[in-house]
Amino acid sequence: MTGLVLKLGPKERVLVNGAVIENGDRRSRVSILTPNANILRLRDAIRPDEVNTPVRRVCYIAQLVLSGDAKEDEARHQLLRGIEQLSQALCDPDSRKQLSDATEALTESDYYRVLKRLRTLLPREERLLAASRAVS
Repeated sequence: MTGLVLKLGPKERVLVNGAVIENGDRRSRVSILTPNANILRLRDAIRPDEVNTPVRRVCYIAQLVLSGDAKEDEARHQLLRGIEQLSQALCDPDSRKQLSDATEALTESDYYRVLKRLRTLLPREERLLAASRAVS
């Protein structure tokens, strides 16, 4: 059996194709068998007031598609442009790999995977911004 397996903690909420689902009082495992279902863990969601860096901005666009708040066609162009801009700033091999994987996922309209790959860049971006503030 293939698909996405979500491991949910007690009372954890997840957005599935626009519907908020809350887990019960115990940990559970849920298998999502429908291909291309839009899934977003609400604990991982970036709030609008947190969209204050380049990587967060691109992640937020992917998140909007998953939540149903943005149309794929409009978001695809913004995501491609955002990933291209990030690739000009993040030149290390690991970042390039993650951006390449995000682009591949985007070509397959797999917005969950796009967001997953882009989120791996958040700690790196935070370190770079912290180092830049320390120099200033």
